[in-house]
Amino acid sequence: MSRFFKQQGDSDSDTEESDEELLTSGDDEPAAPSAKPTAAPARGMSRFLRTADSGSSSSESDNEDEDESGSGDEAPKPTKKKSTFLRGSDDDSDGDDDTPKIVRSGKDKRLLEMESTGKAIDNAVKINDWVVISNEFDKLVRLVQKQTNVAERIPSFYIRTLAGLEESLNTSISREKEAKKKMNLSNSRALNGMKQKMKKIVKEYEVDIKRFQEDPEAFEREYAAAATPSVPVVAPKVVKKVQVEQEGEEPEDGDFTSVGKGGKVLGITAESVFKNLQAIQESRGKKNTDRAVQIQILERLLEVAATSYQRIRVLLALISSRFDYNSSVSAHMPISLWLASQSEVDQLIAIVTEDSSYSVQEITEDYDEFVERIPADEKDGIVRIRGSIISFVDRLDDEFTKSLQNIDPHGTEYVDRLKDEKGLYESICRAQAFYEKTHQPDPLARVIMRRLEHIYSKPDAVIQALEQSATQGKLVPSTTLVNQGSSSALVHSLCVSLYKSDNSFLRTRAMLCHIYHHALANQFYVARDMMLMSHLQESVHAADVATQILYNRTVVQLGLCAFRKGLIREAQSTLQDIFTTQRVKELLAQGVHQQRYQTLTVEQEKADRQRQLPFHMHINTELLEAAFLVSSMLVEIPLLASIDNEELKRKAISKPFRRLLDFADRQIFTGPPETTRDHIMQASKALQDGDWEKCRDLIQSIKIWSLMPEAQSVKDMLAKRIQEEGLRTYLFTYAPHYSTLSLSLLSKTFSLSLRAVTSTVSKMIWNEELSASLDQAAGVVVFHRVEATRMQQLAQSLADKLGALIDQNEKSLDTKLGPSGGWGDRVDGTKQEKRMGDQTGERRRAGERRGGAVRGTRGGRGARFAQGLGNNMQRTRVAA
Repeated sequence: MSRFFKQQGDSDSDTEESDEELLTSGDDEPAAPSAKPTAAPARGMSRFLRTADSGSSSSESDNEDEDESGSGDEAPKPTKKKSTFLRGSDDDSDGDDDTPKIVRSGKDKRLLEMESTGKAIDNAVKINDWVVISNEFDKLVRLVQKQTNVAERIPSFYIRTLAGLEESLNTSISREKEAKKKMNLSNSRALNGMKQKMKKIVKEYEVDIKRFQEDPEAFEREYAAAATPSVPVVAPKVVKKVQVEQEGEEPEDGDFTSVGKGGKVLGITAESVFKNLQAIQESRGKKNTDRAVQIQILERLLEVAATSYQRIRVLLALISSRFDYNSSVSAHMPISLWLASQSEVDQLIAIVTEDSSYSVQEITEDYDEFVERIPADEKDGIVRIRGSIISFVDRLDDEFTKSLQNIDPHGTEYVDRLKDEKGLYESICRAQAFYEKTHQPDPLARVIMRRLEHIYSKPDAVIQALEQSATQGKLVPSTTLVNQGSSSALVHSLCVSLYKSDNSFLRTRAMLCHIYHHALANQFYVARDMMLMSHLQESVHAADVATQILYNRTVVQLGLCAFRKGLIREAQSTLQDIFTTQRVKELLAQGVHQQRYQTLTVEQEKADRQRQLPFHMHINTELLEAAFLVSSMLVEIPLLASIDNEELKRKAISKPFRRLLDFADRQIFTGPPETTRDHIMQASKALQDGDWEKCRDLIQSIKIWSLMPEAQSVKDMLAKRIQEEGLRTYLFTYAPHYSTLSLSLLSKTFSLSLRAVTSTVSKMIWNEELSASLDQAAGVVVFHRVEATRMQQLAQSLADKLGALIDQNEKSLDTKLGPSGGWGDRVDGTKQEKRMGDQTGERRRAGERRGGAVRGTRGGRGARFAQGLGNNMQRTRVAA
């Protein structure tokens, strides 16, 4: 044998003998498998040389007793494990074919499961395990609820279990109070939880439990008599359709009867409308309720409804069921259901408008909802039905907006969905006409606000199309485009009606919509005055998120209006607050701005997405940025040229523009402009160098101007303003190098008329921006070199610091006296007058405390500063 197969302890002399034994054992065993081997190897054989036969012989030599006991009998044939399918076929063939297969009904299965659950509760009660009791009780309640949903009677042992469980619960609670050793924490919590659950369930079945406790046997007999025994039946073939054939009549094709859950025939007739409504309302909101089936039943009920009261009741339930079809908050309502709901809302409004003896109101007296009511039975002849049409209109509008948020705005589906806005606007106008007719002020204000939100941001052509479709029906509101004459007059009329409302929220939104529409119509001064008079900027921080978004949109549209009108400084100051935050899209609800070190939760992300505006209401942020940067360029570049001090140059008016300009100055190589920012930065450098023509060409080559209405007039305005600011920049930069400068030369250089050049230079001299005089006889500008002395420079620096101190004191004084009232507080003038009187009295008392120190000072900022200083001194004396 090879040394590899030798075991430890084998000698060389035994090698040939062990080899022979291995060979002979392999030849002898197949001939007599049951015979006992005469010789066995003295030592253990290597596992590598063992074959199946040698392995069996070695195992037999180890177990001699077992072999001897079974040597005389034939070894049983091992049975191979069969597959489940093969075993089932054999078992079926061996079994009795005449025995029918027993199938239990769903009712019997539920009863068996409930009984097993009740037994588990009884066993857990014996060992006082309230954790198991609580879990099994929840399971039992779910099973009973399922039993109720299929309109089957609750079994008697459930009432018995409740009664016994209530008694055990009271006993355990009393023992727990007296026991020295308390329960563990989990068991105690389960006990308290069961106490609350039982309190709720026992209240629901209080009558049955009392009857059971009075006479349990009579209660069981009553339940047994009412219950039908379940008999095992042979499994029949499944019948998919139930066809009812009346006696004496032959069934026609397609004559099928509607069946409900469990194969019960639904009797949908005019007499059973209220019964079916009650069943649907009871199952509404429960688990395992098929909402689609409920909607189909309600549609059938609407077809068979005979009276106006029945139709109104069915429509109220049907519209609510359609809105409840989609339980998800984030997902939008299916468009088919939305269209059906819209038509049903129109039908409901038409019914209550045509028949004035029926009225749908949110607040009514209590009445039986499942009994027919007629106007003759009412005191004033009007049947008031509990419901809310304005809530349906609000939900339609919200679902329409939600669908637009979830649809890809760059596809045709978005455009097709947007066409449904015309029908929605018609429904809103019909609801407004209905509330005007019934004189309900609160719902009327809400529906007018919905109508205003659909037209305030749209151009005149779109408003005309919407109004034309809304005025074609029978039900027309009192305020229309036809009787108002223009879209501005229509928006004004709607806003004025909302200003009379008692709801401050609606008044605020109406004011913002009114300002937005004026800004869209290029009426800048009207919109600006309304914004300043409303004081919304002081109280908007306390408003809801939707109102803050509307405020930001209004401010942005006001800035764009100023830019279109050529009011560059006003546009720059208006848009600066929005662009300083660097969150333009988020503030306008046109996108979510993810900050670097901020993590949003799932709920916050969902809330941000739900606040986003539909794509067709977006304000182009690239156009907005172009207007802001061009306005900042025309304001900042002349200012930089007029300042000689480097410290003052670092004080920027527009920090976003200055940051971009500094970044452009640090670039070593600048290629041709590609983006809007590149065009504006290179135009700014050209304007600094005095090359106004290059600056004009770069600004006018920006393609985004084509999206602005009247784009050519905007480009002409920008060219003129660039010429004027180029002249100002040139005079600021090169004034120290001239003693006189010809006006005609400036006119030729900047392609301006002599009158425009003279006007610009005169304004600069009047505003003390340019130290010069105008010699109109010679047609030149005479520059005066006046260099400030060291004393004058220090005085100027001190004046600047005092100005900053005065501004800071103004802010602290306003903080102490409180800001003025916002739009929400201006119901009448009493609050504002009282606040102003308090402020005046405070200032007068402060002046009296200071004595005559302030009387000689001039009013305005100096007086406010002296007042604040006096208050600080007075407080110092008191503290001392």
